[in-house]
Amino acid sequence: MQPASPIPSGPLPRRLTRQVSIRHGEREVLVGGGAPVVVQSMTNTDTADAIGTAIQVKALARAGSEVVRITVNTPEAAAAVPVIREQLDKMGVDVPLVGDFHYNGHQLLTQYPDCAEALSKYRINPGNVGQGAKRDTQFAQMIEVANRYGKPVRIGVNWGSLDQALLARIMDENAQRAQPWSAQAVMYEALITSALENARRAEELGMPGNRIALSCKVSGVQDLIAVYRELARRCDYPLHLGLTEAGMGSKGIVASTAAMGVLLQEGIGDTIRVSLTPEPGGDRTREVIVAQEILQTMGLRKFTPMVIACPGCGRTTSTVFQELADQIQTFLREKMPSWKGSYPGVEEMNVAVMGCIVNGPGESKHANIGISLPGTGESPAAPVFVDGQKTVTLRGERIAEEFQAIVLDYVKTRYGRNQER
Repeated sequence: MQPASPIPSGPLPRRLTRQVSIRHGEREVLVGGGAPVVVQSMTNTDTADAIGTAIQVKALARAGSEVVRITVNTPEAAAAVPVIREQLDKMGVDVPLVGDFHYNGHQLLTQYPDCAEALSKYRINPGNVGQGAKRDTQFAQMIEVANRYGKPVRIGVNWGSLDQALLARIMDENAQRAQPWSAQAVMYEALITSALENARRAEELGMPGNRIALSCKVSGVQDLIAVYRELARRCDYPLHLGLTEAGMGSKGIVASTAAMGVLLQEGIGDTIRVSLTPEPGGDRTREVIVAQEILQTMGLRKFTPMVIACPGCGRTTSTVFQELADQIQTFLREKMPSWKGSYPGVEEMNVAVMGCIVNGPGESKHANIGISLPGTGESPAAPVFVDGQKTVTLRGERIAEEFQAIVLDYVKTRYGRNQER
């Protein structure tokens, strides 16, 4: 029996939201409103170290972070922000900077106007703005500065620093219900209510609705999915996705991918960050690469050519194909910053590096360029396929170098600006 219609493929349509513009000079990053999902990251340097912070921002931007957030927590950090911006501009790095404010943001933004002006966006955590009567005043001060300089804000709620007065209020309301909600449901409602009430308050203070983004960060996969589904249902602000305190290594990657993958598939999420805890001395740019790979493997964005490689088995006891796959993937990532302008469309290229005859030729034919390396006991020859056609067979000790040269020649020929279309 034939199906009534073709099997659907791909993510659901993107949730329709307002659109927020994040600017620095001529650079504009659009969030929401149908724009591609934006990748962002955050430095872990001491912001008061202007040179060190600028260097890390440059590395994150070069890796593909389209927005970079920096901590602004002390007078020294606030004073360093315009210096960081100046250093980045001198290096030709126009990535927008977001200031991350907690506790004393109202003071730093008002006392250091150069900082307020140099930043492209402010992140405000309503749970850390202030307590009691001071809270409304201090929140209003931050919004007033944002309005003065025309800066958008992200109202970023975090369940580790939730407004305790609001939580107590919702708990009291829950106690009056005939059938009280679970403690988990109360927490979800407090997160969502905090985000929405503070967004409404910002608009009452004169903040245009298209300068507000929201987030409700939690550290549990199912919690994040539940909260964002409901938040998306109840507002049309663009949403920042991220599993806070995701963890280290594979745990952080898997948890972030599991949570955000579900939401992105449902059309929820306009900008993402993968909050990985780096290993001591580890590369901060790894979180950017993971975020890009989530979006690219889901078919939502294209950032860099994809390398397809088999996992290996008893037929592939040599490590040659593993080494070649790693070399090619590193080569492509290193080349992308310079290729973006010279070879438009190269990010859509697929390269296959396969380990034996079982799937090697077939997978290689499906890729733009593919190589099928010999498995254990096979003839020491590596056929290369270009756009589905076998073009050459490589042999000897220089297979890696020769294949890399073939890839480079293909990029120049296929994606060069002067090609015939």
